[in-house]
Amino acid sequence: MARINLLPWREQLREERKQRFLATLAGVLIVAAGAVFLGDQYLSGAIEQQNARNEFVRKEIAVLDARIKEISELKTRREQLLERMKIIQDLQGNRPIIGRVFDQLVRTLPDGVHFTGVKMTAKNIDIVGAAESNNRVSNLMRNLDASDWLTAPNLTEVKSVTAGAVDQANVFKLSVQQTQPGLAAEEAKQ
Repeated sequence: MARINLLPWREQLREERKQRFLATLAGVLIVAAGAVFLGDQYLSGAIEQQNARNEFVRKEIAVLDARIKEISELKTRREQLLERMKIIQDLQGNRPIIGRVFDQLVRTLPDGVHFTGVKMTAKNIDIVGAAESNNRVSNLMRNLDASDWLTAPNLTEVKSVTAGAVDQANVFKLSVQQTQPGLAAEEAKQ
């Protein structure tokens, strides 16, 4: 009689294949997990390294910004000092001129005229005063025009003011330009 093997060999084969498949699957999963872990470690290291570089760059930018700010403050301070030096030099150069201008104002002042206010703005001198008569104001204008240090007198206003029966005065306002004798001669040549 033929011998019939009733052992479940097909099921055993199926179980063996299943076991090999599961072992292979587990191996692949372990290798994949290892690869993911190594990839994560590599990317984390690269990110940390880039963050360190970025932080270094930020610190250097902050240092350079501080230097730029310091340089701009120094430039501003330098400009202020240069302006002060120029003002001081101008004042030193104009010191004798201002004295001469006031001397000329006194020399051109005729009798019977007095100044109540003198204001100098740049080269323009505004004068407010009082005179006994209009003739005295005219004399003052001629004297100012003849001065080497003063030029272009311009009478703005003359008012007759009666303070009492005895005192009469003509209040006037005029402006005159301050000049230097050497500059006036050069301007006349041109």
